[in-house]
Amino acid sequence: MQTKTIISLGAAAVLGLGAVLAARVYMSAGRDDAPALKETGSTPVVVASQPLARGFKLQGAVLKVAHYPADAVPQGAFRTIPEAASGPGGARIALKDIAANEPILADRVSGSGGRSNLASSLGEGMRAVSLRANDVAGVGGFVLPGDRVDVMLTRSKDNNQPETSLTQVLAENVRVVGVDQSDDQSADKPVVVKAITVEVTPDQAQAITLAQAVGALSLALRQISDQSPLGRRTMTLADLSRGMGPTPVSSPAAAAPVRASAPRRPPVRRPATTTMPPMSTEVRVTRGVETTGYRVGL
Repeated sequence: MQTKTIISLGAAAVLGLGAVLAARVYMSAGRDDAPALKETGSTPVVVASQPLARGFKLQGAVLKVAHYPADAVPQGAFRTIPEAASGPGGARIALKDIAANEPILADRVSGSGGRSNLASSLGEGMRAVSLRANDVAGVGGFVLPGDRVDVMLTRSKDNNQPETSLTQVLAENVRVVGVDQSDDQSADKPVVVKAITVEVTPDQAQAITLAQAVGALSLALRQISDQSPLGRRTMTLADLSRGMGPTPVSSPAAAAPVRASAPRRPPVRRPATTTMPPMSTEVRVTRGVETTGYRVGL
């Protein structure tokens, strides 16, 4: 009985030692594999922490960092939240719907490295409207993206009669966001285009659209730092005539040029009484500078 007990204890000790050795080997293998995993799959990628709709402004509160395997990082992914949330032009905007835990990619947001999108560059509540242009309306091609202009309409007020023509300002100090199909603000060479797109309010957009059907639109290019409002909103032909020089003022001398230029004659004195023959008398009538005598019988 004592021998069996000793054998059992010995067997248990051997089995326990084997279990300890096996556990140690397993744990050592796990520690050896951990560095390898860290080396091959610990690349940070910024993802959305919640669903983001198109047009949503990115901010740190809706972004988080996830770790992707190095060979599975999507192209165009951002590594840090500040880089994903804002770019050179300010806060980035989602150009497409982004699902929760979906990586934030450069071609899905606005800003540097993103897809060109004119809508994302417009201010809050603003609209982009295009107007027909040529070498005259487009200021000889010198209007480029980023410039500021005044939009003017020239039309006839009454049945296309030239004498009723007038020019009115539809929008002033508005930003040019595109010429033809280009919104490159680094462009510096003038080019005559067929269309110019400006950033305006909704009311101005309606006015410009209607104006293209009733008259001719033209642009006035502003100096880069000029923010002053226009003093005159409408000009007619009468205003144009007054602006060309002073209007002659009528005067008595102008009304009777012959009399003013005639040589002066000595004044004619009308006699108080005239002695005439008993049977008649003479009456003198002076008209202006001429005197006429009339003989009247008694």
